[in-house]
Amino acid sequence: MPRFTPAFLLPGLLLALGCKPKLDRPRAEALLAKTYPVVVPVVVPGKVVAEKGSPEALRLDQFKANLASTGWFDIVSTDAGSQETCTFRLKPGAPASIAPAPDGFRVPAAQAVFVRALSMEPVSGGARVTYRIRLANPTPQFPLFQLLHPDVALGATKDRHATFVRRGGTWELTGTDEVFQKAR
Repeated sequence: MPRFTPAFLLPGLLLALGCKPKLDRPRAEALLAKTYPVVVPVVVPGKVVAEKGSPEALRLDQFKANLASTGWFDIVSTDAGSQETCTFRLKPGAPASIAPAPDGFRVPAAQAVFVRALSMEPVSGGARVTYRIRLANPTPQFPLFQLLHPDVALGATKDRHATFVRRGGTWELTGTDEVFQKAR
């Protein structure tokens, strides 16, 4: 049986160390899954003005009924002729998951959960992964979300993209185009 000397092993070892293995699907999915679920909010405006009898007035009535049942908001409605003005103010003691928004409040309506990686492509210094998320885990405010987004149903999927780089021998997730925040 032939003996291998270190001189014969050195080129193979250097070649193996110099190779950068591709990002594999299980590793990409494990890193992406850590960033989910994310909260899908519905924006509750601080003030709404709607023409009586209009589609906006019907939506406003549904918003008022849904939010009144939570006890989280002070709701004040005033009539001025053919218009109704409604203001929503967050009460003390409302859940911390309700966040201020520029013109109102973000109320959790559902979550988006990670489904799976769809494709991976090498890019300069890393990899780009296309993956899928699914709308799940509705809250009692999900009907408000559906009022604003009637074409989006529970279970609907959406594709997102992530970038990965290889640092120090391991793959790291460096960013996604996800627009929602991680659930706490």
